[in-house]
Amino acid sequence: MRGLSKTLAVLSAAGLLAVSACGNSDDGGGGGDSAASKDVTVFTWWADGGEKAGLDGMVSVFNTDCKDFKFVNSAVAGGAGSNAKQVLANDLQAGKPPSTFQAHAGAELKDYINAGQVDDVSQLYKDYGLDKAFPQNLIDNLTVDGKIYSIPANVHRANVVWANPAVLKKAGIDGATAPASVDAWIADMDKLKAAGVKAPLAISKGFAQEMLVEAVLLADLGADKFKGLWDGKTDWAGADVTAALDKYKKLLTYTNADREAIDWPDALGYVNKGQAGYTLMGDWVAAQQLADKVPDSAYTYWPAPGTAGNFQFLADSFTLPTNGADPDGAKCWLKTVGSAEGQKAFNTKKGSIPARSDATPADYPKYQQGAMADWKKDTIVPSCAHGAACTLGQNNDILSALSQFSGSPDVAKLQSAIGAAMKTN
Repeated sequence: MRGLSKTLAVLSAAGLLAVSACGNSDDGGGGGDSAASKDVTVFTWWADGGEKAGLDGMVSVFNTDCKDFKFVNSAVAGGAGSNAKQVLANDLQAGKPPSTFQAHAGAELKDYINAGQVDDVSQLYKDYGLDKAFPQNLIDNLTVDGKIYSIPANVHRANVVWANPAVLKKAGIDGATAPASVDAWIADMDKLKAAGVKAPLAISKGFAQEMLVEAVLLADLGADKFKGLWDGKTDWAGADVTAALDKYKKLLTYTNADREAIDWPDALGYVNKGQAGYTLMGDWVAAQQLADKVPDSAYTYWPAPGTAGNFQFLADSFTLPTNGADPDGAKCWLKTVGSAEGQKAFNTKKGSIPARSDATPADYPKYQQGAMADWKKDTIVPSCAHGAACTLGQNNDILSALSQFSGSPDVAKLQSAIGAAMKTN
């Protein structure tokens, strides 16, 4: 597994190889040989904000439904999950898996599957009625070689642009309506620059740039060709991909100069402060950063230009690790994760929508109601940036190529590097 091997190399170089979030500890947060047999060690990157609030909500349901077990929080903060994945890789390699761990549903799980580190949970779908509660298009996206290896707690949408209508109004732009294409969006950014907005499009480092390039590719290629980029049916060397990446290069010229030094909440801050017109970020924004603002007045949102009718999804899910600590407790946690009560307690706080199709929209705020409606009618496409379309190894290589492109924008080099990443991993 190239992705996890690279992670271990990073940890070794940083002197962190001996650090373990799931190893033995006095609080019962241990691995397979934990002293407290009823402890259920749950490994996540949900350490603060709406994520932590959502986790707390799900834990409250678990404590009611699984009274024989004790929840042990083994969260690792920071890096949008990258820090946690590094520590998790170390623990799994050391043979000290937690009871269950968070992972993005989809292709990201292939690394763990190929290493024999997670068990098939297809039977649990039947036992818990999830084969009927989850929509078939989601189950199809979760299935790897006829088997399912995780239970999703939620669904997020990646292709969302958040805009400051007051900033756009200064340039004569209607913030309530999305530009029809990437070209139209670029034209609006020219208007913002002419109106004195230094960085019309706020962006941050790492996965935020990957999300933007995915949105451009989806807009220009359409859903079928976009999905083909990840399953080998669309040629990364194609002229249509070149044209889309040229537009991504153009978009970067409208962004903030410090994009390689900040995280996505800082980029969103530029929009909130009126220093930028737009940012593209997943819909966790609604709960975590904009909960105190009035939708459609302080900010507006819409699918990324040219992607309307497509729902680019990602899902936080939980696994059943091979030889994990207390598998019975882990299964009870997984049952809570997939349950109607657990998903409601989690998603109303997290800002995501439930993976179940039987949820009641009225239980959720305005943004989530709209997302639930789109989830039912839109074409579902995966996100590489968030593990639905790519393995960890592929994503690591793509992130590296995008970082290099940010400093030295060479479209041919970027196109070649991403194509190679998809072939070699």
